[in-house]
Amino acid sequence: MFFTHFVISFIVSSFTIAVIMLIKKVFQKQLSAKWQYNLWFLLLVALTLPFIPNHLFNFGNYFTLLGVNQSNGTSSSNISVSDHNFKNGNWMQDFTISVNHPNLESLNIILAGTWIVGVLVLSVLFINAWLKIKKIKDTTSVLKKKEVLILFEQCKQRLGISKKLIVGESPLVKSPMMFGLFKTYVVLPVHFDEWLSMKDIEYIFLHELNHYKHKDMATNYLIVIYQILYWFNPLIWIAFRKMRLDREIACDSAVLKSLDECCYTEYGDAIINFVDRVSLPKNFALANQLNGSKEQIKRRIESIASFTIESKLLKLKSITIFMLVGVFVASQIPLISVMADDNNRYHFKSERTVYEDLSKYFSKYEGSFVLYDLQADKYSIYNKSNSTLRVSPDSTYKIYSALFGLEKNIITVDNSTMKWNGIRYPYTSWNADQNLDSAMKNSVNWYFQSLDKRTNQSDIHFYLKSIGYGNQNLSGGPGQYWLESSLKISPIEQVQLLKAFYTNQHGFQDKNIQAVKDAIKLESKDGSLLSGKTGTGTVNNKDTNGWFIGYVETKEDTYFFATNIQNEDNSNGSKAAEITLSILRDKGIY
Repeated sequence: MFFTHFVISFIVSSFTIAVIMLIKKVFQKQLSAKWQYNLWFLLLVALTLPFIPNHLFNFGNYFTLLGVNQSNGTSSSNISVSDHNFKNGNWMQDFTISVNHPNLESLNIILAGTWIVGVLVLSVLFINAWLKIKKIKDTTSVLKKKEVLILFEQCKQRLGISKKLIVGESPLVKSPMMFGLFKTYVVLPVHFDEWLSMKDIEYIFLHELNHYKHKDMATNYLIVIYQILYWFNPLIWIAFRKMRLDREIACDSAVLKSLDECCYTEYGDAIINFVDRVSLPKNFALANQLNGSKEQIKRRIESIASFTIESKLLKLKSITIFMLVGVFVASQIPLISVMADDNNRYHFKSERTVYEDLSKYFSKYEGSFVLYDLQADKYSIYNKSNSTLRVSPDSTYKIYSALFGLEKNIITVDNSTMKWNGIRYPYTSWNADQNLDSAMKNSVNWYFQSLDKRTNQSDIHFYLKSIGYGNQNLSGGPGQYWLESSLKISPIEQVQLLKAFYTNQHGFQDKNIQAVKDAIKLESKDGSLLSGKTGTGTVNNKDTNGWFIGYVETKEDTYFFATNIQNEDNSNGSKAAEITLSILRDKGIY
């Protein structure tokens, strides 16, 4: 959702800027001018992180946001009734309660629209800036003064620059500037030689060539791109203004490093000379200018006046601080991964898979059907995309909630009864003591929520990780995470887990596996046994997510299946079960 990425990008950018500014202030004397500037490149890295697909970073689910429901909504205690009677028999009543989530669709549209408008406006402004640069380029005449050209080449050699650069003069510039990514121009004001000495010109060339040597033109374009993308954050504008100033100070320091100490004052005077002639030059975002605002010039002159050659100790301190801030930026990756909740798909690979068109069974529903033939070791899948899409498991999770409760001895095979909590529910069957069989049959939420609350979250996470249950995200909170909240799973994973459950692949106690198997038995027909569990996701009183998962045991084989359906309303477990039985019947399985 756009809202999620908007919040992530705002938090990451703001937090990183605040940390960099704090580090610069606290460790000002331990950072050389070069490394003061280099710190800002870590901001560019941080600004990139929200745009990197999270599947490239695999951190598991060790990082969760306490108290944050990553389904972009919060569950409510308000209960609304949705009672679906399965028409093929009364072996399962699909009970569900609604959770209330705020509707963020309108907010998404408004935010996205506002962001796009801002991007377009900024893009137009920067295109206009590019056109101004182009106009300067078109009015630039190649410099013909031989002694100045010789000086320019000498400065290039001094800095180890071999690439051909164009040096010229233009009536449209008041301050020396450099621009161009692929064809680089160094442009001086017309008649510059009438008021600049050759020494001043040498300092100008050294300054602009240092910009070229450090690829500052490319940095200009990066800054523009991020300024467009993050236009909504005022801290970004402040940070980039400070970054440009730090770049000029770093460039000044690089020039001074190549000069004799007696020339430092002359270099500062050359910069001041431009302030006297042009008090406020035009701001060209895509170019590097020698001049700047009076406040910027003041900072630069102060830096020049206090310049000393960087010692090895200062360099070591600077690199250490830079690396520590780099570690901080990298440490945000797991946080971004959790916030973005981008782990919404299961990456499925199997050579023994047949994709088939079963759309006639799904009618008005967006859905998927996955079937696994145990004997043939083969998958049959309808809707490849949706089969790997993770959605809330809702009541299908109760299979595993029961198993975990048994493993932790919260309930036992011999005694699984829980006392009714006294809360009046709209279902008569819920308002009584429950054991595992009755709770599973009537899909009694409070029973399984009680199991959750009596089990440590760390234990539940351990079990989910052990069996590989979907995204393993418990941030929705005890008893809520599986109800249209943070925990999500795909139809393919449902089938794989059912197979692992059926064969006890993960080494649970056999008696506990059998107890759950007995609880989810539904009916038998012609020597075949059907077992399974429905699930319905009801949000704001609308059934938006329907599940039916389970398996069919025949005399010759066992088939595992998962059906998921979704639409704006009327997507429930009963309908998913109806679709499933139609498919299984037509396939001759049940």
